[in-house]
Amino acid sequence: MSYDLIIRGGKVVDGAGNPWYRGDVAVADGRIAAVGRLDADADRVIDASDLVVAPGFVDAHSHSDSNTLIYPQMESTVMQGITTVVAGQCGSSIAPVNPDLREVLEREAAAWLPEGVEFKITWTTFDEYLREEEKSGLGANIAHLVGHGAVRVAGMGFDARDPTDEELERMRGLVAEAMEAGAFGLSTGLIYPPGVYARTEEIIELAKVVARYGGIYDSHIRGEGRNLLKALEEAITIGEKAGLPVEISHHKASNREVWGKSVETLRMMDEARGRGVDITCDQYPYRAGATSLVTLLPPWVHAGGTERLLERLRDPELRKRIRREIEEGVPGWENFAGDLGWKNIYVTSVKTEANKPVEGKNLSEIREMRGDPDEFTSLYKLLLEEEGAAGMIIFSMNEDDVRRIMRSPLHMVGTDASSCAPTGITSHGKPHPRHYGTYPRILGRYVREYGILRLEEAIRKMTSLPAQRFGLLDRGLLRPGMRADIAVFNPDTIIDKATYQDPHLFPEGIEYVIVNGVITVDTGKYTGALAGKTLRKR
Repeated sequence: MSYDLIIRGGKVVDGAGNPWYRGDVAVADGRIAAVGRLDADADRVIDASDLVVAPGFVDAHSHSDSNTLIYPQMESTVMQGITTVVAGQCGSSIAPVNPDLREVLEREAAAWLPEGVEFKITWTTFDEYLREEEKSGLGANIAHLVGHGAVRVAGMGFDARDPTDEELERMRGLVAEAMEAGAFGLSTGLIYPPGVYARTEEIIELAKVVARYGGIYDSHIRGEGRNLLKALEEAITIGEKAGLPVEISHHKASNREVWGKSVETLRMMDEARGRGVDITCDQYPYRAGATSLVTLLPPWVHAGGTERLLERLRDPELRKRIRREIEEGVPGWENFAGDLGWKNIYVTSVKTEANKPVEGKNLSEIREMRGDPDEFTSLYKLLLEEEGAAGMIIFSMNEDDVRRIMRSPLHMVGTDASSCAPTGITSHGKPHPRHYGTYPRILGRYVREYGILRLEEAIRKMTSLPAQRFGLLDRGLLRPGMRADIAVFNPDTIIDKATYQDPHLFPEGIEYVIVNGVITVDTGKYTGALAGKTLRKR
């Protein structure tokens, strides 16, 4: 018997949580053909005698759909050993699109891209978008969720109000079309516009549509700080009333006042499961999160879209209100600046060359650099200069909570990152190091150095658990007949190298990555292969 590829003599960690065993893995025609002690030949043989052979990692929370059409290589993804990402998270999928808003959405997307990079929206429906993505190969496979935010904008625009009965029915239709096209579920981002304006009942109605197609409800809940417990309860209620599984995105206790509350959140999830609610969570292994800088502004400022937001920032009287609400808070609003302090908020990316020196600096440092009277002045001026397109990192978490959540059997791994590379159109700014280091960080630090997880359990959380969770049932395990997505790494050297100040660094110790049977990382180097596919739920 001859195969396309044999990975010989490695420590096979099959993804199910079982103890490793010494064996060979054979690949033919894009699938795993055999596993065990194999007396056979192959076109390529990889000696894995000092390496771990595992299923390719499945990123349970990705934003790589934000740039697959302009950067299909997905280099920072595959260099971590990730072979499949679940994207369209936090309510922000790329489809559906209201054709009347096409130009507005193109302008907003272009604001985040380097000069000269064109982004054209040629689709309206979810199916049309997936067909566009399918025109070229990808570095890794991608499974899409449909974003509630995208559905809401397509169905009723950017308004901060409840939908009419007609608009809600239109939104139900948009969700149904996405699910029929192959979406794996519905995502929400309930701290972001327009999701922040939606009542629980609206989301339940849309989730009921998803339930009919066997999909999942995946939520960046309405608050991860002071409102953590109430927000988690809302997500559980949505799953319970709509009758579908719930995934809590990047689960965390994101404010000093709720440090330690992961004890309660994990108990709430266990209790919900006890009464029949199928709930799990994902997490990245860092104490800081990241999002757009405009998230520091109160919800009402965002109503109507970015152009209206910038108009409000130009109004001195409205700026006084914004300043006051940041200083005093607003009930129910996740007030990062007011709750965490300006020194814990770092600017990660800007577009204008004049502002490049602020990248990697916190807002207190930026105030000093610019000579502004206070941090709020620096914030609003920077947002106006960048037309709202600036990113931030926020330090908000406690390591004890990170470890407690990581140990939970309900936990799986996600990057909460888009794909990028140290050079080229995705290299600008200082993104969160999770873009490059999430999976090697867990294996190198939390498994090898800290002993928080067994190797086999960590691999389960990276492979079969997210694959099962999202319905990717032909991936996530090393079994004959499964798709040949495989990660091969050195357990003694694997480690993340990316830092907050120097994030564009690939990890060490990932030796080989195979995507659909094609070697995409070879002896630690990206081959340029585009063997990944757009996956559709069937």
